[in-house]
Amino acid sequence: MAWEDRTSFEAIRTQFGLTPGEVIKLMRAQMTPSSFKMWRKRTSGRTTKHDARFSAAVGSKARRFRAKHQRD
Repeated sequence: MAWEDRTSFEAIRTQFGLTPGEVIKLMRAQMTPSSFKMWRKRTSGRTTKHDARFSAAVGSKARRFRAKHQRD
């Protein structure tokens, strides 16, 4: 979920109870150094990774994580 750009850190916290800092530590431990650097560069400042920034950018639309195979 952390690798996916559209999944926010808040959704990860809701499902797994991990803070953004814990997600970063987990990603650093599980990825190669170059992949981790690419991921951090991509996620730093990305509005979709933070619900508050996303809401400010597109309005107050509520959103939640849904897998493609999950029903509405």
